[in-house]
Amino acid sequence: MNKPMTLNVRISGTLGDFVATNVGDQGAYENVSEYVRDLIRRDKERTEAKQFDRLKAELTRAFAAPQSSYAPLDADAVIARNRRG
Repeated sequence: MNKPMTLNVRISGTLGDFVATNVGDQGAYENVSEYVRDLIRRDKERTEAKQFDRLKAELTRAFAAPQSSYAPLDADAVIARNRRG
């Protein structure tokens, strides 16, 4: 497991006000750290979902291709093709 990371972030103005409304007795989070961790988790999930959607689209295109477009390949051919680019 990775060592914990400490981040120092300074926000002010409307961003600071927005965070303040989401933290504490009236907010959804007990403290700013909890809020930031949740934001990072959500961003990570969004990124992973986008990657999965790209993979799904690629597989959908591949499986929709006509059978005649497929060609048998051996491992050496795949490796050579991937080295070219």
